Amino acid sequence: MPTYIQYAEVQTDKIASYVINKAISARTTDVLDVNEIIVETHQSDNRVTTSYNTEIINRVRSEVVTLIKQYLENAENGDLSYLPNLQNVEYDVGKMQAGDGIVFFVPLGQAANLPIIGNLGPKIPIRFHIIGSVHSNIETNISEFGINNALVEVLIQVEVNVQIIVPLASTATRVEESIPVAIGIVSGTVPQIYTNGGDAQPSIEVPIQPREK
Repeated sequence: MPTYIQYAEVQTDKIASYVINKAISARTTDVLDVNEIIVETHQSDNRVTTSYNTEIINRVRSEVVTLIKQYLENAENGDLSYLPNLQNVEYDVGKMQAGDGIVFFVPLGQAANLPIIGNLGPKIPIRFHIIGSVHSNIETNISEFGINNALVEVLIQVEVNVQIIVPLASTATRVEESIPVAIGIVSGTVPQIYTNGGDAQPSIEVPIQPREK
């Protein structure tokens, strides 16, 4: 039984991830340059403070979540155009159209990880359906880039909870995907002195031209 559950989780993750990524590909909003969603930037003492346009971010977030819900619902209703064509996986369209979630069969030998009889034996039914709503959060990753620059990534973290059912057992799992909203470089003031860090003396000192009076 643990083998069947593990196999069902792997196949379910493949199918759900395919549907989610297909929905993401259908979005009308391309990945933005992060500078397109910056509304304010303040520089002081070689520090940069930046704020983002939450209206744009939330609009993209709403579009992505709506598409994922729509594509998952279409897949659960038996529309095979939303599902991947996986080897040794046969979908039960009739049960899917009856509202039983996404139902597919795999050969017993394949599910039991027996390569010799991988395509033989009775077929094991596996069913999964979405639990609750699609959850999403905004995440910002900032990493150092060059001298006083930052590589900024604004991402939507999507989480879908799934209930998997195999004969005589069931389990819950989670499918997660990360969708980029905007990526780009935010530039700060280049310092007049550059060091290698620590208490060492400056490695490079930039000459300053005197201001004309």
